[in-house]
Amino acid sequence: MAVQQNKKSASRRGQRRAHDFLANPALTTEPTSGEAHLRHNVSPNGFYRGKKVVATKSDE
Repeated sequence: MAVQQNKKSASRRGQRRAHDFLANPALTTEPTSGEAHLRHNVSPNGFYRGKKVVATKSDE
């Protein structure tokens, strides 16, 4: 049976558990297309804050 040689400190234990309580990424809905995307990022349709900022293939 495996037995630890030295006690793990509270600091090391906390470092290991640092990612256990991460929240889901914050999503927002684009007002023009109604599509969900990451906050402060351009939506897949090329809209940012209600304005078309990137040309997409579907625009052609």
